[in-house]
Amino acid sequence: MKKLIHKATELLKQLISTPSLSKEEDKTANLIFNFLKNEGVEEPHIYLNNVWAVNTYFDPAKETLMLNSHHDTVKPNNGYTRPPFEPQIEEGKLFGLGSNDAGGPLVSLIAAFLHFYNTPNLAYNLLLACTAEEEISGKNGIVALMPVIPQPSVAIIGEPTLMDMAIAEKGLMVLECTAHGVAGHAARNEGENAIYKALKDMEWIQSYEFPLQSKTLGPVKMTTTVIHAGSQHNVIPDRCHFTIDVRTTDVYSNEETLAIIKEHLKSKIDPKSLRLNPSSIAIEHPLVKAGISLGMATYGSPTLSDQSLIDIPSVKLGPGDSARSHTPDEFIYVDEIEDGIEKYIKLLELFLNCKTKN
Repeated sequence: MKKLIHKATELLKQLISTPSLSKEEDKTANLIFNFLKNEGVEEPHIYLNNVWAVNTYFDPAKETLMLNSHHDTVKPNNGYTRPPFEPQIEEGKLFGLGSNDAGGPLVSLIAAFLHFYNTPNLAYNLLLACTAEEEISGKNGIVALMPVIPQPSVAIIGEPTLMDMAIAEKGLMVLECTAHGVAGHAARNEGENAIYKALKDMEWIQSYEFPLQSKTLGPVKMTTTVIHAGSQHNVIPDRCHFTIDVRTTDVYSNEETLAIIKEHLKSKIDPKSLRLNPSSIAIEHPLVKAGISLGMATYGSPTLSDQSLIDIPSVKLGPGDSARSHTPDEFIYVDEIEDGIEKYIKLLELFLNCKTKN
């Protein structure tokens, strides 16, 4: 086990040293591919910038568990005081861009996959999927990979969750809205002010409560985040553009949420995307029950991951802390990687044998 933990930590250092901004992950894809080959994985695959592999005793007659995390990162922000692409360990912290989100979960899942790679008679097949473009919900990441790989029936999505299980995740819609008025001179009682029309819609956005609430994710949340209107002080604006950030839950689909909003707003609505869906897994699912038996807490996550782009039950689980993601001088504790690997393995030991026990 110690050897596996050491290899995973060294792999993370290499990943940090290799810039992998979204859409530019080819070098880290090759790095992961070569690491798997060197560790005895016979047939790893690269598709676009995604790397995937299955266990030795893969059986098409069995269901498949996907172990997924991403190897792309956001751009380093201006607050960094350390070189973002130079891994540094100080006081038990491994610093570097992508160390926490999601390098730690990624290398921990890879280690768990290798631990079970040559194990016969597992209740499920294992599929490792190291994906690209997660940070931008890109079309060449997990969306492109899913039709290529053996189809999984359940997944663990590796993200920093302090090794608690996110069993539901909010989706996202971004709505561009336009209120239309009639231009006129501000000094005279003429025209129709588009700002005032937009304000009525924004007041509804702020105050409306959807009838149904999710047990794990709470209410649907709508927030007006951008507004543009007017050209000069003495002209009544005939248009007012505003943007709504909508965080959806597993109680309504994105399409159902949009339909309710359209019923109430008078402004024209242009949805930028409906593909980032809310997700959930039943608390009674054997994977969740296995985690609970190990003392893992369950919760609903407000942040997005590749869960939003796959239509199968999944839990979001991994070492590290989501609060550190995208922050200056990002880091993960080395002990968290060790803990993540050990807990992933314990979880899989329970789950991969659960069918034989039922």
